[in-house]
Amino acid sequence: MNYYRNKGQMDLSDRLAIETGIHNKDSLKKIAKLIGRHPSTVAHEIKKNRTYIHNTYYLGKDCANARRTNVVHHVCGDLECESICCECKVFDCQMFCEKYISQACHEFEKAPYVCNNCPKKKLCVKDKYVYSAKHADAAVSRRRSESRKGVRISDEQKLEMDELITRLVKKGQPLTHIYAEHENEMPVCLRTLYNYIDDGELTIRNIDLRRKTGYKQRKKGRQPSLGFANMEFRQCRTYADFEYAMKVKYTEDEVVEMDTVKGVREQGKRLLTMIFRKNNVMLLFLMPDGKAESEKRVFDYLEAGLGIEVFRRLFPVILTDNGSEFKKVDELELTPDEDGFLVYRTSLYYCDPMASWQKGCIEKNHEFIRYAIPKKKSLNPYNQDDITLLMNHINSIKRPGLGNKSPYELVEEGDNDFHELMKLLKMHLIPPDEVHLMPDLFFEK
Repeated sequence: MNYYRNKGQMDLSDRLAIETGIHNKDSLKKIAKLIGRHPSTVAHEIKKNRTYIHNTYYLGKDCANARRTNVVHHVCGDLECESICCECKVFDCQMFCEKYISQACHEFEKAPYVCNNCPKKKLCVKDKYVYSAKHADAAVSRRRSESRKGVRISDEQKLEMDELITRLVKKGQPLTHIYAEHENEMPVCLRTLYNYIDDGELTIRNIDLRRKTGYKQRKKGRQPSLGFANMEFRQCRTYADFEYAMKVKYTEDEVVEMDTVKGVREQGKRLLTMIFRKNNVMLLFLMPDGKAESEKRVFDYLEAGLGIEVFRRLFPVILTDNGSEFKKVDELELTPDEDGFLVYRTSLYYCDPMASWQKGCIEKNHEFIRYAIPKKKSLNPYNQDDITLLMNHINSIKRPGLGNKSPYELVEEGDNDFHELMKLLKMHLIPPDEVHLMPDLFFEK
């Protein structure tokens, strides 16, 4: 008979079957056949995970004569000792007494190795073992968890890893980026690395990791008002229209998400951000203000530098929010041709109000901007060269969602249009260990 039908570790259902089998007085062979395992596996499971119940012997002695010899002295031979031998804490009287008769039970030393079915169990004062599936499963889980706690690498490996991670985290690099670049040098996996930081085993702490901080709970979305939905600039350009266009005309790789980032609530410079869904490359443009004319100038600059055909191939469809800077839709979508006639250069669609998750890719990437330019900090001191530097560092971050590659590394060699865009905007890859996303980035130029 082959009992090895099931492999791997036992689960709670297997242990419940064992407990039921013991209760029914089934043999270990029958229980093993039921759960598809070898009888020796069942025996080992019972012995390893049974629950021990301590005895309640008189004075803790399993001697049948303990009550009769509770006034005996000097069993050990020490005539100066005044203690009663049964109560002695220095010597075990059972080792010296000639009247010692053990009344311990040894039935649990043979199958099924527990006292679950013993008729004397309720009144028994002797050492007992019982098998409970729930307690056994909890014990196994506890041992497995404890076996994986603590540092399981040498002090030298830990020191080298600590120095590397601390140096790069202080540059503002995410832990995922560091691990993706130095995976071969790491003696542990990424999950274990986070555990070491949680346990305080490394120099850096959770507060040094931006993504370990909590996010505010999102407010429940509100339905757009009828008046808002009927605004002229949104006609035929709503998110529902976008979803329909994606089914019949566009692919996911053609979508570009667009948004703006403010420094402080004042009149001043703004960032226009655009991200390509196909490779997560984010473009950053510094505008003098948050007006629609400034955004149009960015579109005109890209069109003039790339040519209308390349612009159309790179930005066929753009998804953005309902900010006032995006409301002059005709000026963004249309451009005059050589004969002065207006032609389409892109198609613009708008997310639903209070639904930033519909362009979640760019919203998530704004997090990297805040590493170097914190909230409530004005953008007025910066110029486009500063923003281009920041853009290159952001696009050089390796990310687990991109297969541990950076957005720049996902740009295909044969994508001539994209390489032309990178050349126009002075975009280039930053060496992984030189990626810096802290406010002092702009002082290291």
